[in-house]
Amino acid sequence: MTATASPALVAFDDAIARFDPVLGLEVHVELNTASKMFCGCAAVFGAEPNTQTCPVCLGLPGALPVVNETAVESAIRIGLALNCEIATWCRFARKNYFYPDMPKNFQTSQYDEPIAFNGYTEIDVDGEVFRVEIERAHMEEDTGKSLHVGGATGRIHGASHSLVDYNRAGIPLIEVVTKPIEGAGKLAPVVARAYVAHLRVLLSGLGVSDVRMDQGSLRCDVNLSLRASADAPYGTRSETKNLNSLRSVERAVRYEVSRQAALLDSGERVVQETRHWHEDTGITTAGREKSDAEDYRYFPEPDLVPIAPDRAWVAQLQATLPEPLAERRTRLQTVWEFSDLEMRDVLGAGAMLLIEQTVAAGASPTAAKKWWLSELARRANDAGTTLEELSITPAQVAGVQALVDTGRVNDKLAREVLEGVLAGEGEPADVVSARGLEVVSDDGALTAAVDRAIAHNPEVAAKIRDGKAAAAGALIGAVMKELRGQADAARVRELIVEKLG
Repeated sequence: MTATASPALVAFDDAIARFDPVLGLEVHVELNTASKMFCGCAAVFGAEPNTQTCPVCLGLPGALPVVNETAVESAIRIGLALNCEIATWCRFARKNYFYPDMPKNFQTSQYDEPIAFNGYTEIDVDGEVFRVEIERAHMEEDTGKSLHVGGATGRIHGASHSLVDYNRAGIPLIEVVTKPIEGAGKLAPVVARAYVAHLRVLLSGLGVSDVRMDQGSLRCDVNLSLRASADAPYGTRSETKNLNSLRSVERAVRYEVSRQAALLDSGERVVQETRHWHEDTGITTAGREKSDAEDYRYFPEPDLVPIAPDRAWVAQLQATLPEPLAERRTRLQTVWEFSDLEMRDVLGAGAMLLIEQTVAAGASPTAAKKWWLSELARRANDAGTTLEELSITPAQVAGVQALVDTGRVNDKLAREVLEGVLAGEGEPADVVSARGLEVVSDDGALTAAVDRAIAHNPEVAAKIRDGKAAAAGALIGAVMKELRGQADAARVRELIVEKLG
């Protein structure tokens, strides 16, 4: 029976001092194929509800599925990038359970015969390389999407009615499942976050998914259990479902450690169940008791033939893989001329991909790092969100820097431009025009402002005439204040020097 209440939480550090956490991460990756996994329906995000469906993805009687070859190719490339073995023969299975957003009442997935298995990847955690073993990467289809209406939380509890959009039903998914991750200790939340961030960059490099966590094309389920010591049997695990940001992954692990420690301290048992994460309150709540594999009554899918990837094809796909992620990090650090500390900050913020895309859009590495790790990181922190969830793209950040580089705005005004883009006011140039943020470079307006600053600050002007050039800063500041920070500071200095020698 699902627990209805929990004892007061145990502080995370206290819980880690007495219990050993064991992690298991399941990352669901929506592929960016043009069509769905078993039919020809479009797989574009954001279409009008129920406009991308057909008898196959709606599970209508007599409709027969056909496997998407590009999805199989993407699955193999993901498996290879994760150092997995690629099956010589595998097949699909039916995973039977009822939920309103799954029209067939079963999910076509893979069970005991996945396409990729027994792999590993390595992640950087605070400068330490951490190896994560991969159990499997298997193919399946996504479900539809339920929308619960009339409640306060958007969940089914308290809702007056529910709507279902089947556009997502049947979109190709790859589920990457780790083996139990042991030995992380107090770093467990950081390891979980770093692994998902690492996977995002790896998958983006493969070009198989847009990895937009905010749109659900990358989602993570966190399994966590506590045991008395590193050599004790595993404890009972919970599974926190559908985490859609790096920040949520880290926070959910921390919360579950504290929650489960409180249950064990009070003599209660941890229930094997799915749990819902609440971003606003930072807690998890019980969903349903977690089923074991036999509860799903898996059996081979009778309408699909097995898949036997040709070894020559697998070798060809191996040759298409981009450079390994560790080598890519090293190369980018060298090209960008970042110090070890700077690169560690980039990785810790999960910003490598964002900076790489910003540089590709035209910004310098230094400028891209400056915006993502300072101004945008501050705004993300204030909003309680993550960098990748901000409503701004790398191309737009590069656009803001281009305005700085061409002299249309200065750094102070650029921050206002970022604010406008984040508020949905349009592209950077549109925000500049709408808010009137362009730098004043007209000599007539600047000369008049300089004359007024000199007249109002005769003592400062005298110092400059006496050769104390540093005093010009006060006059520049006065001009900038009068023109609301929109003056061309370099030209203002030139005009001051011209007038006062």
